Parts: sequence; structure tokens; C-alpha cells
Amino acid sequence: MSRNGRAAESEGGPLAPPEGVIQPNTGNRYNKMEWAGAFGDVGTLIPFVVAYITIVKVDPLGLLFMFGISLLVAGFYYRTPLPIQPMKAIGAAAIAGGITPGALFGSGLTTGLFWLVVGITGAIRPIARLATKPVVRGIMLGLGLSFMVDGISRMRTAPVLAGLALVVTYLLLTNPRIPAMFMLLVLGIAASVIMTPHVLLDLAKIHIGFKLPVFSLPLISWNDLVTGTLLFTIPQIPLTLGNAVIAIVAENNELFPDRKVTERKIAVSQGVMNLISPLFGGIPMCHGAGGMAGHVRFGARTGGALVILGGLMIVLALFFSDSVALIFKIFPNAILGVILFFAGSELAIVARDIGNQKRDVYVMLIVTAFAMWNMGVAFLVGVILDTSLRKGWIRI
Repeated sequence: MSRNGRAAESEGGPLAPPEGVIQPNTGNRYNKMEWAGAFGDVGTLIPFVVAYITIVKVDPLGLLFMFGISLLVAGFYYRTPLPIQPMKAIGAAAIAGGITPGALFGSGLTTGLFWLVVGITGAIRPIARLATKPVVRGIMLGLGLSFMVDGISRMRTAPVLAGLALVVTYLLLTNPRIPAMFMLLVLGIAASVIMTPHVLLDLAKIHIGFKLPVFSLPLISWNDLVTGTLLFTIPQIPLTLGNAVIAIVAENNELFPDRKVTERKIAVSQGVMNLISPLFGGIPMCHGAGGMAGHVRFGARTGGALVILGGLMIVLALFFSDSVALIFKIFPNAILGVILFFAGSELAIVARDIGNQKRDVYVMLIVTAFAMWNMGVAFLVGVILDTSLRKGWIRI
């Protein structure tokens, strides 16, 4: 394999795919692996959804419905497993701050407006050009390690179960007949029933009933808009820039060079998504790079994985919205930790192509350290450090 990514031709055979390029699944394997890969991001999705519903008191109907619609649109439009995730800084602040759903929806509107404007005007382009390879690799490595650390923390809640799940996942990770994710889900459900028998009594309380989401704009006051913007929207912008614009574009284009995206397209996508989502009770969402790593790690190769997950979210919203918290209880935290761990490793491994120049490795490691704390700060530090080293203003 040559360094420029062009494949070498084997004797009497076709061109081999470039290194790192993921080929689409075909036939029965396609169906199995796309279904398995659809659940590769539940490690982040489920905890945030449960927290929003139980702590912030967000109506699960609107939350899951808009999540599902966004997944469907992304799957059909991008044709890659380009994820939809809750915005983490906003989610963490909302969960910790006892904020109202109105302020949360308000932050979604102003978040959407910001990304739509910087996308349409092209203001995102000069910012993205500052993201050199060491900076991007550092952000992705830092995010991957953060996922792995979070995964280990969750696995500690049930070490034996987590250990068994790790072994099963490693044994089946590349098995096309028995997808690792299916076995993880089966193992998690069985462990939940054995470890907490009352879960069956809880599941017996599941209520089925059809509901449609309601128009939520009347719930948002001017005070909610101001509060949401100051407390949620502004702190989220640097994290979204690093993780859900720069990192996701690099990750998608490396894995799927035949289905490339641009920073401008991703910014506009997040803008439109977040302007519409709050109007029907949805939370602020983004295209987080860790989500794609999770989908891909467990077998997803197309947007079909997003369509599958989106369809399931819509069914849950329309028919089981009163019982979502009960349904999600069946997934043990340790199993979610294993999923996060493997998603993080898939994202972090991209750092392998950084090369052997001391300057690039140094910048990547510094950015990685900051990225495990704050993506926005990591991006700013990386740009300043990389520029200073390239221009000879400082030496290492």
C-alpha cells in the first residue's frame, strides 16, 4: 500500500481497497452487520435519554421522535453511519443545573441558528482550515480515550459481567455470522434479569398507546431563550466545533472517501436539525465523531444503520413513550461501558498515521490531553502551538 492511499494491483487480480477505507457490507452480512452497527452508539444515547426524561422532565415522546426523524434523514442523505447524538455539554449542564425544558428547547433554537449562519455564510471554512492533521488527530485521540475511560468507569459497576462482555466482544468482533453487538445485547438482557429479578416486574408495567408529538414553541419564553443561550449554547460551541464538525468530517472522509462531507455541510445540517427539533420537544443534537466510531466498530457501513435506529426510536416514541425509562433500564451500565470502550478504541486508533516527526507527535499529544478536558480549549491550544512550531517561534 502506497503512502498516498492508492492501492497496489495484485497479480491477476483487481485493485485492493485503499488502507483504512471501509467497504460496504453485502448480502446477508449487510443485513446482520447494519442491524448490529445500528446499536453501536447506545452507550452514549441511553444514559442521556434516561437523564433527560427522569431529571430534566423532558417528554420522551418529542425527544425520541425528533431523534428518530433526524437519524432517518441523516441515514438517507449522507449514506454513511454519520451519527446523531445528544450535545454533551448542554446535556451535562441541563442535568446538573435543574433547568426547565423550555430553556433547553431555547438553547436548541439558538444553537441551530448559530450553526446554520456559520454554515451558510461559509464562516466555518477559515476556522476549519486551521485544523491541521496533528490538531485533528489529537482531538480524535482525546475523544477516543475519554470514551474508553468513561467505559471503564461504567464497567467497574459490574466487573465480572464487563469482563465476560469484553471477552465475547473480542472473540466475535470480526465474525460476520454472529455480530458482537447482538451477543452484547443478549448478554446484557440476561444479566439484567439474573442480577435484578424485579426488572421483569417493571417491564410488565410497559404501556402501549399511540401518541403524536405536540408543537412545543409555546413552551419557550424569551427568558428561556436568554438562559439557554448563555448557559448552554455558548459553552457548547467549542465542543461541537472540535468533535462534531472538524473530527467527524475527518473521520467520515477517511473511512468513506467515496461519500465525503464538508465542514460547511455538517454545520448547516446541525443548524437545520436544531432549529426544527425543539419545535416538537426534541433536545439539542449533533454529529459526534464518537458515534460514528461506535456504529462502524460494530459493523455499520452505510446509512442503513441510522435508518434502523431511527425507525426504532420513532416506534418507541409513538407507541411506548410512557414506558421508555422502564425499557432502557434493561441495559446494564457495564454493558454500555463495554460499548463505549470499543467505540473509543475505534476513534483513538486513527492517531496511528500521524507519522514520526517529533513536532507533529508533540502537538497531537498536547491536544489529546486538553481534548480529554475540553474540546474547544484543545482546538485553540493546538492551533496556537502548531502554528508557533511551524513558523519557528518556539522550539521543542
